[in-house]
Amino acid sequence: MQASDKGVPKSQAALDGQTLRIGIVQARFNDAITSRLAEACIAELRLLGVAEHHIRHVTVPGALEVPIALNAMADSEDYEALVALGCIIRGETYHFELVANESGAAVTRVSLDNQIPIANAILTVENEQQAWARAEEKGRDAARVAVEMANLMEELQ
Repeated sequence: MQASDKGVPKSQAALDGQTLRIGIVQARFNDAITSRLAEACIAELRLLGVAEHHIRHVTVPGALEVPIALNAMADSEDYEALVALGCIIRGETYHFELVANESGAAVTRVSLDNQIPIANAILTVENEQQAWARAEEKGRDAARVAVEMANLMEELQ
């Protein structure tokens, strides 16, 4: 049965998190920013109906460690969707590109290998000002993406 068949507009049903379990992995590097991402994400998940006890939030040192924690959560089969949170700010060396590219590719690989939606909100920005300008909205966006994609995957199976 499709969401629209239940008398609920598809867009509203797609954002119904009442039955979902969501895992969040937050990188602690640039902690003030990533904590703001996490706060906004968790608040939005609650607004979408995800029960407090169905949200698992863990932290890891940095963006390169996010995928391995996501993979462990995916392997557990305890979650309908996952969220990756982090903040990579460009510096003066090639390290920014390495971390941004490798963390992004690894998050995608975990999602595809495990057939689990992962909302990737690892910010890649030029400076701290850009990160702060995006943190709250991207945290909320990640929650909405996780819920919508979890519901879509359920519908497609």
